[in-house]
Amino acid sequence: MTAYTHPTIMVVDDSEDIRELLRLQLRMLGYRVIEALNGREAVELATKECPALILMDITMPVLDGLAATRMIRGIAEICDVVIVAFTALHSGENRQSALAAGCNDYVQKPVRLEQLSNLLNRHLQEGVV
Repeated sequence: MTAYTHPTIMVVDDSEDIRELLRLQLRMLGYRVIEALNGREAVELATKECPALILMDITMPVLDGLAATRMIRGIAEICDVVIVAFTALHSGENRQSALAAGCNDYVQKPVRLEQLSNLLNRHLQEGVV
Protein backbone atom coordinates (compact mmCIF):
# COMPACT_ATOMS: atom_id res chain seq x y z
CA MET A 1 0.00 0.00 0.00
CA THR A 2 1.34 3.44 -0.97
CA ALA A 3 1.60 6.08 1.74
CA TYR A 4 0.70 9.50 0.43
CA THR A 5 2.39 12.41 2.15
CA HIS A 6 0.46 15.18 0.39
CA PRO A 7 -3.20 15.99 -0.32
CA THR A 8 -5.36 14.55 -3.09
CA ILE A 9 -5.06 16.04 -6.57
CA MET A 10 -7.69 15.50 -9.25
CA VAL A 11 -6.56 15.32 -12.89
CA VAL A 12 -9.31 16.08 -15.40
CA ASP A 13 -8.42 15.42 -19.02
CA ASP A 14 -9.96 13.48 -21.88
CA SER A 15 -6.50 12.27 -22.97
CA GLU A 16 -5.41 9.03 -21.34
CA ASP A 17 -1.78 9.87 -22.14
CA ILE A 18 -1.96 13.21 -20.32
CA ARG A 19 -3.72 11.65 -17.31
CA GLU A 20 -1.13 8.89 -17.15
CA LEU A 21 1.81 11.30 -17.33
CA LEU A 22 0.35 13.55 -14.63
CA ARG A 23 -0.58 10.55 -12.47
CA LEU A 24 3.03 9.32 -12.58
CA GLN A 25 4.46 12.78 -11.88
CA LEU A 26 2.07 13.49 -9.02
CA ARG A 27 2.64 10.11 -7.39
CA MET A 28 6.41 10.69 -7.62
CA LEU A 29 5.79 13.88 -5.64
CA GLY A 30 3.78 11.95 -3.02
CA TYR A 31 0.25 12.99 -3.96
CA ARG A 32 -2.84 10.79 -4.06
CA VAL A 33 -4.33 11.11 -7.56
CA ILE A 34 -7.92 10.76 -8.70
CA GLU A 35 -8.97 11.14 -12.33
CA ALA A 36 -11.92 12.25 -14.41
CA LEU A 37 -12.37 11.99 -18.18
CA ASN A 38 -14.54 15.09 -18.61
CA GLY A 39 -16.10 17.99 -16.76
CA ARG A 40 -19.23 16.12 -15.71
CA GLU A 41 -17.16 13.36 -14.08
CA ALA A 42 -15.01 16.05 -12.45
CA VAL A 43 -18.00 17.70 -10.77
CA GLU A 44 -19.30 14.36 -9.48
CA LEU A 45 -15.89 13.19 -8.26
CA ALA A 46 -15.00 16.53 -6.66
CA THR A 47 -18.22 16.39 -4.67
CA LYS A 48 -17.41 12.88 -3.39
CA GLU A 49 -13.65 13.21 -2.86
CA CYS A 50 -13.05 16.91 -2.00
CA PRO A 51 -9.59 17.14 -3.58
CA ALA A 52 -7.17 19.86 -2.47
CA LEU A 53 -6.46 20.90 -6.06
CA ILE A 54 -7.86 20.15 -9.52
CA LEU A 55 -5.82 20.23 -12.74
CA MET A 56 -8.61 20.97 -15.22
CA ASP A 57 -8.32 20.63 -18.98
CA ILE A 58 -10.45 23.17 -20.82
CA THR A 59 -11.46 21.45 -24.07
CA MET A 60 -13.23 18.17 -23.33
CA PRO A 61 -16.34 16.32 -24.48
CA VAL A 62 -19.57 16.09 -22.45
CA LEU A 63 -18.84 19.16 -20.28
CA ASP A 64 -15.86 21.45 -20.85
CA GLY A 65 -13.50 22.56 -18.11
CA LEU A 66 -14.85 26.10 -17.85
CA ALA A 67 -18.43 24.91 -17.34
CA ALA A 68 -17.23 22.31 -14.82
CA THR A 69 -15.29 25.00 -12.95
CA ARG A 70 -18.38 27.21 -12.73
CA MET A 71 -20.43 24.27 -11.43
CA ILE A 72 -17.80 23.37 -8.81
CA ARG A 73 -17.66 27.00 -7.66
CA GLY A 74 -21.42 26.80 -7.07
CA ILE A 75 -21.19 23.82 -4.70
CA ALA A 76 -20.66 25.18 -1.18
CA GLU A 77 -18.82 22.15 0.19
CA ILE A 78 -16.10 22.29 -2.46
CA CYS A 79 -16.19 25.84 -3.82
CA ASP A 80 -12.85 26.72 -2.18
CA VAL A 81 -10.88 23.99 -3.97
CA VAL A 82 -7.94 25.28 -5.99
CA ILE A 83 -8.64 24.82 -9.70
CA VAL A 84 -5.81 25.21 -12.20
CA ALA A 85 -6.69 25.38 -15.89
CA PHE A 86 -4.24 22.94 -17.46
CA THR A 87 -4.52 23.31 -21.18
CA ALA A 88 -2.87 23.36 -24.59
CA LEU A 89 -4.69 26.62 -25.41
CA HIS A 90 -2.09 29.38 -25.58
CA SER A 91 -3.83 32.74 -25.83
CA GLY A 92 -4.38 35.55 -23.37
CA GLU A 93 -8.10 35.39 -24.14
CA ASN A 94 -8.23 31.72 -23.06
CA ARG A 95 -6.38 32.61 -19.86
CA GLN A 96 -8.85 35.39 -19.08
CA SER A 97 -11.81 33.08 -19.79
CA ALA A 98 -10.42 30.47 -17.41
CA LEU A 99 -9.81 32.98 -14.63
CA ALA A 100 -13.26 34.51 -15.17
CA ALA A 101 -14.84 31.04 -14.87
CA GLY A 102 -13.24 30.64 -11.44
CA CYS A 103 -9.87 29.03 -12.07
CA ASN A 104 -7.14 30.11 -9.64
CA ASP A 105 -4.37 29.75 -12.21
CA TYR A 106 -3.67 28.90 -15.85
CA VAL A 107 -0.87 26.56 -16.96
CA GLN A 108 -0.01 25.52 -20.49
CA LYS A 109 0.75 21.92 -21.41
CA PRO A 110 3.23 20.34 -21.37
CA VAL A 111 4.69 20.90 -17.92
CA ARG A 112 7.92 19.55 -16.45
CA LEU A 113 8.02 17.83 -13.08
CA GLU A 114 9.80 20.78 -11.45
CA GLN A 115 7.20 23.24 -12.77
CA LEU A 116 4.39 21.01 -11.55
CA SER A 117 5.97 20.71 -8.11
CA ASN A 118 6.41 24.49 -7.87
CA LEU A 119 2.82 25.09 -8.96
CA LEU A 120 1.43 22.70 -6.34
CA ASN A 121 3.65 24.04 -3.59
CA ARG A 122 2.65 27.62 -4.38
CA HIS A 123 -1.09 26.92 -4.32
CA LEU A 124 -1.21 24.43 -1.49
CA GLN A 125 1.05 26.43 0.82
CA GLU A 126 -0.81 29.71 0.36
CA GLY A 127 -3.40 28.58 2.87
CA VAL A 128 -6.05 28.39 0.15
CA VAL A 129 -6.73 24.76 0.93
